[in-house]
Amino acid sequence: MTRFIHDQFSKDYLEELLKPYGTVQAPSRVAAEVREIDVLFSPIPTQATNLDTLGLLGKMATNSAIFEPFRNPATKDEITDCLLKLLEVKNALQREANRNKTTISDRDIPQLWVLTPTASATIISGFGATLNSDWGEGVYFLPEYLRTAIVVIHQLPTTIETLWLRILGRGKVQQQAIEQLTALPANQPFVRVTLELLYNLQQNLRINQNTEADDQELVMRLAPLYQQDREQARQEGLEQGLQQGEQQLILRQLNRRLGEIDSYLIEQVKKLSIEQLEVLGEALLDFATVTDLEVWLSQQ
Repeated sequence: MTRFIHDQFSKDYLEELLKPYGTVQAPSRVAAEVREIDVLFSPIPTQATNLDTLGLLGKMATNSAIFEPFRNPATKDEITDCLLKLLEVKNALQREANRNKTTISDRDIPQLWVLTPTASATIISGFGATLNSDWGEGVYFLPEYLRTAIVVIHQLPTTIETLWLRILGRGKVQQQAIEQLTALPANQPFVRVTLELLYNLQQNLRINQNTEADDQELVMRLAPLYQQDREQARQEGLEQGLQQGEQQLILRQLNRRLGEIDSYLIEQVKKLSIEQLEVLGEALLDFATVTDLEVWLSQQ
């Protein structure tokens, strides 16, 4: 059961990270007997430069890609099944090209990325996979025409470049990635959405009766983060409520003293902090005209 919980998390996670940069289908069905691709991604060319935000994952998404994440080490049969999915996609593209009397280039065919926490030397050598110096440790490419790479997440360097992939690891690797994630600024892209997905994962694992040891540790690791995040959100909500209340009070006082003020001045007032609003509340007692308000705002 927990495997399916993690599978859904992986699909949702990759979809949230990639959807600003292209079209994401998760899952996508291929073949008559219905094989489901976990995540099929087609990039928007104009967004390619922005993929740097996702580090190594962004590099993988520069061109059309199939992502097949595994919670447990991918077996020989599972990797073979992924290759069959890729071939089905290629055949579908070829049939469409034949109907349209066009040709397909290598760039039109997705690159398959098999994301596995670990992989034995036998698995790697059995598929003829080798490291590529342009991609670093942990990324093993099958022979060129197969357009496939096995990404061994637990072998990836512990850097910010690999963070978004290591979130899909397990055990200590995933926990370390979560620690790095929470150390990032809260306003950095994808931090908030990743934490929310992790919290959902934690809640689903917590209510599951057959939780593995790794999952129990993950639940325990995320529990205090979840509580801290909810408390911070609650505090931010209180502050926002106070600020909105102060804004309404000040605007009513300004309207009574100066008459109805222009919308552009209202917008400037709404941008003020609570502290600035309190100062304005005292200053407006000396205002005689709208010009006085404009001058005061220009000094802030």
